[in-house]
Amino acid sequence: MLKIYNSLSRDKQLFIPIETGKVRMYVCGMTVYDYCHLGHARVMVVFDMISRWLHASHFEVIYVRNITDIDDKIIKRAFDNNESIGVLTQRFIDAMDEDSARLGIIRPTIEPRATAYIADMINMISTLIEKGHAYAAANGDVFYRVRSFADYGKLSGKSLDDLRAGERVEIDVHKKDAMDFVLWKSVKPNEPSWDSPFGGPNGGKGRPGWHIECSAMSSSLLGAHFDIHGGGQDLQFPHHENEIAQSEAANFDLSHSHDGKPCQMANYWMHNGFVRVDDEKMSKSLGNFFTIREVLKKYDAQVVRFFILRAHYRSPLNYSDQHLDDAKLALTRLYTALRGYVVINATIDWHHPQAVRFKAAMDDDFNTAEAMAALFDLASEVNKTQSIEAASLLKNLGGLLGLLQNAPNEFLQGKITSNATSSVLTDGGDISNALIGAGFDNSQIEDLIHSRIKAKKAKNFAEADRIRQELADAGIILEDTPQGTTWRRA
Repeated sequence: MLKIYNSLSRDKQLFIPIETGKVRMYVCGMTVYDYCHLGHARVMVVFDMISRWLHASHFEVIYVRNITDIDDKIIKRAFDNNESIGVLTQRFIDAMDEDSARLGIIRPTIEPRATAYIADMINMISTLIEKGHAYAAANGDVFYRVRSFADYGKLSGKSLDDLRAGERVEIDVHKKDAMDFVLWKSVKPNEPSWDSPFGGPNGGKGRPGWHIECSAMSSSLLGAHFDIHGGGQDLQFPHHENEIAQSEAANFDLSHSHDGKPCQMANYWMHNGFVRVDDEKMSKSLGNFFTIREVLKKYDAQVVRFFILRAHYRSPLNYSDQHLDDAKLALTRLYTALRGYVVINATIDWHHPQAVRFKAAMDDDFNTAEAMAALFDLASEVNKTQSIEAASLLKNLGGLLGLLQNAPNEFLQGKITSNATSSVLTDGGDISNALIGAGFDNSQIEDLIHSRIKAKKAKNFAEADRIRQELADAGIILEDTPQGTTWRRA
């Protein structure tokens, strides 16, 4: 039975869907004014993994991940670039899609853009005003009245008194309370705006605040009450706290018991941990800020995905070249175990001890670290028994994490293509996978391996060793097997 750590209750709980056999999940996505960074990569990979396991557990999943395409940062970047907001956001949406595809992300069921749900946001804000949870200020802004929501702070564990004493709050003379937050921003010069019924000196024209968009989109697409809400740990406060306040105040009558039925936005709140760089928080000011594209110039996308999933999703993830190098070596071990087998995507034998272990780990709050350990033990079994069944199980279990789906030599030789073939070189054989190593092209690698085979036949082992070392210095590792000589990229 699947258990999930619920940030709302602060403990691990048995997962019981609202509707049998179905899961509705909302995850806060990206604000598209720049290229996605490693923190975004972790959110995308983690919730892709979660969605995959829910599917594998025979749930019908509706997975919504929003796109914020109107925001202060977007407006500023478009102005600085002297381009339209639409051109800017589409460029970075396209880049996000390219990055996520390289990381093996399956597209969410729905990817709503905030600008397509302005009417829903206006309707929710109007409801909040009618219920006394929001008010329109004289300047045309609309604010949420935080003290009107008795449960404010239930997700973060923060009290309003503590927040006033210890948290930095936005100073705005139009607020009735320093803790109130903006739902609607009155129009300003050279900014996009929409008509609204909220009045003010500009006739109600304006644009939504950040927090309201997720409340409106999740309610519209998944209903007032859904199963899972997720995102990065940095969003737990204030973004997710404010979402709860908005959604529950707008969608439920909080003065009634609802006959024991929960009047809450989501049953389970999930947050992945921070990404750190060399044990420091990733930030542009520290100069340790990396986009996905920068990392993928140096490391294979499968290595990056493996690196992210090797840690439990709630733990901090420490990025460094050493950790990525270690991840590459570890993933190489798994692919090496699969080399030489024609494995099939068959039904998984869930009675196999390592499959049992894998499932137990994933059902225990998506413990990919322990699930990976089962894969490595299974790889050892493949190496020891030469079992095609064990090799197939290794590939199929890896596939549930979005790993191990390429032909082994494609990964081992550093060239991921859709039509790469085996590179086992036997006496009189041939290398058909084109790889350019450091300083050597494909034909040179082929010639050197042939020369080494001839040297070994002539018992000139010193020359054979010299050739092996020459290739190793160029980043080409040779491995002699009963079937012939194989090679991979270091």
